[in-house]
Amino acid sequence: MTEQLPLELGHRAALGRDDFLISDSNREAVGWIDAWPNWPAPGLVIVGPPASGKSHLAQVWCARAGADAIDRAALVEPHAAARLAERERIVIDNADRTVDERNLLHLYNLLVERGGSLLLTAVEPPSRWPLQLADLRSRLAALPAVSIRPPDDALVQAVLVKLFADRQIRVDPELITYLSARLDRSLAVAADAVNILDRAALRARRALTVPFARDTLRSAGLLS
Repeated sequence: MTEQLPLELGHRAALGRDDFLISDSNREAVGWIDAWPNWPAPGLVIVGPPASGKSHLAQVWCARAGADAIDRAALVEPHAAARLAERERIVIDNADRTVDERNLLHLYNLLVERGGSLLLTAVEPPSRWPLQLADLRSRLAALPAVSIRPPDDALVQAVLVKLFADRQIRVDPELITYLSARLDRSLAVAADAVNILDRAALRARRALTVPFARDTLRSAGLLS
């Protein structure tokens, strides 16, 4: 009989409000999302390192506000600002990367005129973006910016549990404690570690134990 090969089918992360893990590092940002529509400005900027939860929190706001997340590439299309402003509540993820500044300025102005809201996520606050248009720079710099700080141990552990659960993998608490104590305190590193362990266990048809995780992640350069 031909041996059946294991298939890497992928997974879908849980991105609902109840799936967002709250700790001291992101509590202020969550408070701003929950405070909408009573923001003191027409927009908000969520600032934080990669994989810190910015995009997840933006999705939470989309559901709460009935907002639309648009790709930055959509801003380069002709008449993009006028068309996009009709949605009135807009999210632009990774807005500190290259964007069409004139269209973004036009979109911002139209949203203000219509009483809309704009949520931006970025690694740095707008005051540090290399913007060329002074009007856009001043408008974005005036928006409230809330930072998601580096995660604490409790959040790293909770995120590891969630990442494994997203893949429908049950792991022993001992493994979670081991990983959270030895990985760099970064949600991006946690995500990389879970992905590597998932694939390695699938290929080896092994359970995820502490020794297996240690050897696998050392080979991948995530543990010393």
